[in-house]
Amino acid sequence: MKLFLVAGEPSGDRLGAALMAGLTQLAPGVGFCGVGGPLMQAQGLHSLFPMEDLSVMGIAEVLPKYLHLRRRLHQTAEAVIASGADALVTIDSPDFCLRVARLVRAARPKMRLIHYVAPSVWAWRPGRAARMAEVIDHVLALLPFEPPYMTAAGMTCDFVGHPVVAEPLASAGERALMAGEGPLLLALPGSRRGEVSRLMPVIGDTLVRLRAMGLTPRVALPTVHGVEALVRETVQNWPTSPEIITDPARKRAAFACADVALAASGTVSLELAANGCPMVIAYDMNPLSFWLMRRAARIDTVTLVNLVTETRVVPEFLGPRCRADLIAPVLADLMQDGPARVAQKAAMALTMQRLGAGGEAPGLRAARSVLAALQPSSL
Repeated sequence: MKLFLVAGEPSGDRLGAALMAGLTQLAPGVGFCGVGGPLMQAQGLHSLFPMEDLSVMGIAEVLPKYLHLRRRLHQTAEAVIASGADALVTIDSPDFCLRVARLVRAARPKMRLIHYVAPSVWAWRPGRAARMAEVIDHVLALLPFEPPYMTAAGMTCDFVGHPVVAEPLASAGERALMAGEGPLLLALPGSRRGEVSRLMPVIGDTLVRLRAMGLTPRVALPTVHGVEALVRETVQNWPTSPEIITDPARKRAAFACADVALAASGTVSLELAANGCPMVIAYDMNPLSFWLMRRAARIDTVTLVNLVTETRVVPEFLGPRCRADLIAPVLADLMQDGPARVAQKAAMALTMQRLGAGGEAPGLRAARSVLAALQPSSL
């Protein structure tokens, strides 16, 4: 059996590598070709071209590279068609991957096409599922409530677990790295420049207000190299000097030891849940973008812990409500062992359970799903 896999960004590379490891375990002799990053290459994939060519986000970034991306799109589709692979497995990056799938479907209508990571049609743009069903046969979902949306559109779908349940937590030795006096607050302003620029002043102002309330927690701020300089520049105006962290082991320690977190909206809420760290979610954006998002949204919460548990225990301060005067009292309350903290702890434990913690690894579950989707009875 031979599979053609396509991943377009680091998160997809991680999913693809775990899937390949699972497939190799369950179906020894399986062959791989396609596009992937270093993790997939370590599992035996010879990438058609560097995956980094596809790791472009945002209109301003895509436009200058449009012609190059278009060439890569057609190059990928032609390689799939010529490969003789039994199936195409596209991984996340829907703008690129589903265009490849459409070209492949037109040329090889009987080839099985599988997509890993269901689109969030439960949140916005529900019509994407129907358009996806025109070219995709089977979907691997990360969230337990996603399969019904996919099957309603005409695709088969399995929930295979979220990769967060397989990520390593801090060891006892790593936890010792964050030992210190007093409570520890985790500041998580995001990984994109726009997010950091908007949220860092709010976090700083929140710390000022906490200090006025008699609370002076230690602050840890994990960040990534792309925005580290901006982070270091901005914290100069904060009342407390945070520990800025880029080392992975120290980041794991900070997540494990933090008493509370103030975080940008995103999948980081699941990392916090895995570590049992109560959180407040904040996010600011251009007023027009926020208005458009609210008009398009089909949900009343953006936090995955709230969605997975069907609760609203994680407080959110979004758009015009992303204000330190609103955030600080809620954060202060969470730092106490009261009802709000207890409710979040319970919801986070339930989140991890529902995402597959303690069960078979998501990569292995994904591999079983792919193999089942290729059985003659499913064709």
